Amino acid sequence: MKARAAAITLVFGASIAIPGGSPAQVTPPAGSGHGGTLSVNGYPGTAPLVQMNGRSYVDLEALTRLIEGSIAYTQDHVTLTLTSAPAQAPPPAEVKQGFSKPFLRAGIEEMAVIREWRTAIESAVQSNSPISEDWIATHRRRADTNLRLASTAASTDDDRSGVGALTAEFKNMQKLSEWYLQKRQQATYIDPDALENDPLDQQILACAQSMTAMASNNAFVDDANCHEFQN
Repeated sequence: MKARAAAITLVFGASIAIPGGSPAQVTPPAGSGHGGTLSVNGYPGTAPLVQMNGRSYVDLEALTRLIEGSIAYTQDHVTLTLTSAPAQAPPPAEVKQGFSKPFLRAGIEEMAVIREWRTAIESAVQSNSPISEDWIATHRRRADTNLRLASTAASTDDDRSGVGALTAEFKNMQKLSEWYLQKRQQATYIDPDALENDPLDQQILACAQSMTAMASNNAFVDDANCHEFQN
């Protein structure tokens, strides 16, 4: 079959000019030669090209099959309907390792507040100098705020694991504060060396040291000391 169409109209509104007398079949006319093959990004296979008078031509039906479309002829007009390109598999998600800089900054600030909080309680016990409940509540609020900021900044797997460790350290400090305040409210004598062998205080200190090492190595390590203390 031969077609002398003036233009090919695509369903997306584009128009491809076809010179009068151009071939609409695979078999090239006399004087023409093989001009290689045509491929379309996103579609498998190729269609043969015909070289004639310095220009390349492709058979409409071969092109239609290549793009899995459809073709319709009406007098001197040809309508080529295109299909969507086959969906390609998305690239594998990049695995983010180590701590992100925003989380690392927020985590360091959180541990600094907890360290100050713990040091104040330790000093109060050793010197038998009372700390007000308001002072402890202020540090608790600061630590809670920094913990939320660290959680929001988490973007890698190590960050998210680090949030769990920071949360456990925060909860353990709350328990230590509650122990201290309860002793003060009951007017109970507190041995100045009470925290030296206290398992909760020792776990808080060990977790702080462990998290310092994690920050230096830029990698999370699951340390039992950074889990919530169980009586």
